[in-house]
Amino acid sequence: MTRLREVTPGVLVATSRRMSTNSTLLVGGSDALLIDPAWMPDELDALAGAIRRRSLRVIGGFATHAHQDHLLWHPGFGAAPRWASARTAALAASEREALIQFLGDDFPEALVELMGRVRSVDTGVPSESTPTGIEIELIIHDGHAPGHTALWLPAQRVLIAGDMLSDVELPLPFHPDDLPAYVHALDRLAPYVAQAEVIIPGHGNVGADAPARLEADRRYIDDMTVRGESSDSRIHNPGMFEEHAHMQELARGMR
Repeated sequence: MTRLREVTPGVLVATSRRMSTNSTLLVGGSDALLIDPAWMPDELDALAGAIRRRSLRVIGGFATHAHQDHLLWHPGFGAAPRWASARTAALAASEREALIQFLGDDFPEALVELMGRVRSVDTGVPSESTPTGIEIELIIHDGHAPGHTALWLPAQRVLIAGDMLSDVELPLPFHPDDLPAYVHALDRLAPYVAQAEVIIPGHGNVGADAPARLEADRRYIDDMTVRGESSDSRIHNPGMFEEHAHMQELARGMR
């Protein structure tokens, strides 16, 4: 995992060696909200240590969606409440056994027990878990996963996008393979993308190019649904060839 680095005042990010997964920390004073901490056990250990060395108190967690790499937690983060959209929280509970299987047999039992213990919230992150000086708007949609949630910080003009708007991953409708819902989600995100000075994807690089990422995703989907092929360079990234083949099947049904 990369060191915890401040990408804009009050917003810190660390990136996992696995799938370039980003953990985001929103800081106000000595309090912090931790979003999608991930991925590997030693990296969670290191993240807990980095938070401790900064003398920060984690007052809440937030999971952007119900995939195992976005539902993790560590005892070193403390026992603050962890939040997610209603659909994410429901899936984290109903799909728990399958999500645990995705972690693998060698994942530490203590971390397995903490995975996915989120509470439902749809109107906003409760004040008890919101650091001083941080305003958060939740953007809930069904792109990538049911109840997938992006977080918008209007003062900082930061968009924490979850598993969308990545510079290394293709658009991934994923379960339930709802491509129209994914397109609708891009439309939902568009007004925030237009204002964003910083984009933090669930996987990939933090950037200042949110509009270009949105355009790339729209172009890829348009190419696939109209022509069935695309020249998007992300197709050649690790793990994306298989996802591209899956998108070919989904897009064929829309032509």
